[in-house]
Amino acid sequence: MTRERKGKELIGDLPILWEDEDYSPTLWPMLFPQPRPLEIDWGCGKGRFLMAHAATHPDRDFLGVDLQLRRLGKLNQRARERDLTNIRLVCADIQKMADTLVPASAADICYVFFPDPWPKRKHHPRRLVNAAFLNAIHRILKPHGLLHLATDHADYFAAMRKVTALDLRFEQIPPFLPTPEERTDFELIFSGQSLSVNRLSLRKK
Repeated sequence: MTRERKGKELIGDLPILWEDEDYSPTLWPMLFPQPRPLEIDWGCGKGRFLMAHAATHPDRDFLGVDLQLRRLGKLNQRARERDLTNIRLVCADIQKMADTLVPASAADICYVFFPDPWPKRKHHPRRLVNAAFLNAIHRILKPHGLLHLATDHADYFAAMRKVTALDLRFEQIPPFLPTPEERTDFELIFSGQSLSVNRLSLRKK
């Protein structure tokens, strides 16, 4: 059974970061003591993609980030039951974490699958993929590192394409296509409703 505590305590072995002072770079060596290729799943949700991808790449480390603590606790338990020791999870604000906790040039690949589209125009500033987020991603990606985006929301996808096209630090590459086992729970729902999935992949120049 997991236990919830405040600050840099643990739910099982899951760090919980809620306060600004928790976003300390000193936590990073505790999460990843060995230098290995690293992939980050921002907004990992229930972790279907994360666990399937980590299982087929045991030589890499994976970090799942999400704000829903209870969901992460269940994911943490499932990952340990499957002996996926190359997965680490943190419950944290994505933008804060990208700006402060993750070291520069730490990640080989970042994934952002089906972020909240905030469809109402007045809520568009809340969307995750914007110029500030690209700044953070550029800082934490290694040279030639990759960013993979996916959304079912056509308007959000158009906004993603626009903001990424303006950032000349990235170049567009063929989109990442997950295997059937790696498709997220959201993608399975959208596919069942015959909704199209829009994908965009970028490489740091």
